[in-house]
Amino acid sequence: MAATEAPPGRRVFLNHLDSYCGRSIGQYLSSCVVGATLGSPEEEEEDENDSDVEVPTPSNEEIYEIVGTLSKPGSTNPRFAKETYVVSSREALLSHLLECEIVVYNITEDVHQIEEATWAASALHKKIETFAKQKLFILVSTIMTWGNTKPPDPENPETPLSDEDFRKRKSHPSFMDYINAEKHIVKLGKTNKEKFSTYVVASGHQYGAEEGLFHYFFKMCWLGETPAIPVFGDGNNIIPTIHICDLAAVLQNVADHRPELQYILAVDKSMHTLEELVKCISKNVGPGKIEKVPKENAFLSKELTQMQLDMLFVNLRMEPTYVKENFNIMWVAEAGLVENIAQVVMEYKQTRGLLPLKVYIHGPPGSGKSTIAEELCKHYKLHYISINEVISEKIADLEKIVAKEPDNVRADGEGEDDVEEEGENIEEAKELLDGIKENMEQNKGRLGDEYLIKVMTDKLMSMPCRNQGYVLDGFPETYAQAMELFKVEDDDEEEEEEETKGKMPKFNKIIIPEFIFSLTASDEFLINRIMNLPESVVAGTRYTEDQFLQSLKLFRKLNTDDTTVLNYFDELEIHPQFIDVAVYEDSENRLTVPKIIQKIGEPRNYGLTDEEKEVLERQAAEERLVKEAQEKAEQERKEAEERAERMARWEEWNKQLEEVKRQEQELVEAQSIPLRNYLMKNVMPTLMQGINECCRIRPDDPVNFLAEYLFKNSPDIDWNKR
Repeated sequence: MAATEAPPGRRVFLNHLDSYCGRSIGQYLSSCVVGATLGSPEEEEEDENDSDVEVPTPSNEEIYEIVGTLSKPGSTNPRFAKETYVVSSREALLSHLLECEIVVYNITEDVHQIEEATWAASALHKKIETFAKQKLFILVSTIMTWGNTKPPDPENPETPLSDEDFRKRKSHPSFMDYINAEKHIVKLGKTNKEKFSTYVVASGHQYGAEEGLFHYFFKMCWLGETPAIPVFGDGNNIIPTIHICDLAAVLQNVADHRPELQYILAVDKSMHTLEELVKCISKNVGPGKIEKVPKENAFLSKELTQMQLDMLFVNLRMEPTYVKENFNIMWVAEAGLVENIAQVVMEYKQTRGLLPLKVYIHGPPGSGKSTIAEELCKHYKLHYISINEVISEKIADLEKIVAKEPDNVRADGEGEDDVEEEGENIEEAKELLDGIKENMEQNKGRLGDEYLIKVMTDKLMSMPCRNQGYVLDGFPETYAQAMELFKVEDDDEEEEEEETKGKMPKFNKIIIPEFIFSLTASDEFLINRIMNLPESVVAGTRYTEDQFLQSLKLFRKLNTDDTTVLNYFDELEIHPQFIDVAVYEDSENRLTVPKIIQKIGEPRNYGLTDEEKEVLERQAAEERLVKEAQEKAEQERKEAEERAERMARWEEWNKQLEEVKRQEQELVEAQSIPLRNYLMKNVMPTLMQGINECCRIRPDDPVNFLAEYLFKNSPDIDWNKR
């Protein structure tokens, strides 16, 4: 019914809807009600506290309709966008802009958009007399246009810059085009504000969701390939920042309030240095350590552009005075990235699909757990976790910590508190190392559950395992071990969960496996498999006859009780998936691994890097060339063999032909001797006499005469008998 249809929304044009900023800002504005920020913050907070249920937008409230362009023609249209335009000409773009009440141009990501933004504002300004109602043009610029601005109070360099100082701003040399665009946009908005208002929103460096500028550090930390994250230079430069959703909220307020001030600073309250930002990211996503490197080293990175490096080296103290005093913003991260790092990390992982993949492989000895676990780790780029390797790694790490001298504990970027904490860690490490070694001596080389659980928990809680995930090889083995390994620490309030209905035990969601695969096989099958292994493989392992049978017997005992390790996961509703390895009759489990991969699904981590793609492409090209060369050589070999075979057959045929001719000639000659002899003896004498007689008589018919003569004088005819 027409009465229930929502009225058309207020149309907002936004360039590059598929970019980091465009996607985040567009999605935010598409859910905003027009004029929502005109109320007081207290009213909104009361509304939120009244009910946790999301109240649908009333049908009589206008919403922002998002339209715009895409940065790449082949990009998928964002769901929040009402329309997307593939612009073939400036005239076509202008016609789309004229349909919108608000035009937002973001120039912080693509320098090529500066020229288009200034043209769009100028073109709209020329059409100002045709406007039926006021249009807004908002330019999202960058605080880099303040890059060389001196502090407002020379005697107090810590005094921050504010919106009121925008006329004194001096741009970074590489951002002169940006400040010229800002001045041009502000100027166009002064002629007829009732019909055409223009604003410049100078954004701090954006973070949140995909992380923008700081993605370089987030990705390096998440991959865990470096022991320390680099801080370029001394790291003391202050970087103005803003969460991408808070930037969108500023734009929403500009659209709703239409303030008198045309230039607005969009930064949060934080004044964090580069060192503080990188250290925080490293601690919460990566190895927890930073390393100061010369600025020059930054230019060697292929992943950072010159523009990004300039942004990382900026040093500005800024305060969003106008935003704080006049706008109604429900801040996502008003205090900055460091204070809201937990939320930012969660957004980063969810937006990029970087969810950890945690797998537990269970099964009897000889079933191929280790082989399958290692293959899964290769495929999904996960961390392989087995008891022996984790214990060895832990002992080595503890010995390395204990070996440090107190004077050498302090590293670059670490303060006195860090040094004190590191000193305490050395004492703890020494105590734990001594305890592990003593326990292993008492248990004949095996580590008791008390220390084993701690070592395994530390490994699972390590940042690489929390980021990418892991594959557990056969541990835990019992219900009790599983309870201890995955239990929630009493002092970890963030991770402690209330018990759900029933008697589901509490567990640590950070490290609990998501997939449980139990390999099954009969004792006979396993024994035959081990017996068929080469002696070189069995030597030095627990697969000798006595040890293997003992291990198999222990496994069967542990997994026939009422409370097995699989029962534990069943209680958590993480139901094991059983795979009968005997069905495939594959000693190397080459068929089992693809089956498990099919059940797990696609990887949840970064795709191949440009370098990895280049290596794979080069390898593929080399393999293709080798294959082509081999095929060509094989073809040439076959052709040569065929030619040689044809020549051999030709020569053989010629030889046979000559032999046949010779034999035929001999046969003809052999067959002609008796006939010749007969003719010479019986025919030729009579014939010669007949010819001589014919010549003498000269009859009228020589032929008949000769025939009669031969007939009458033939030695084979006896005329007396006739």
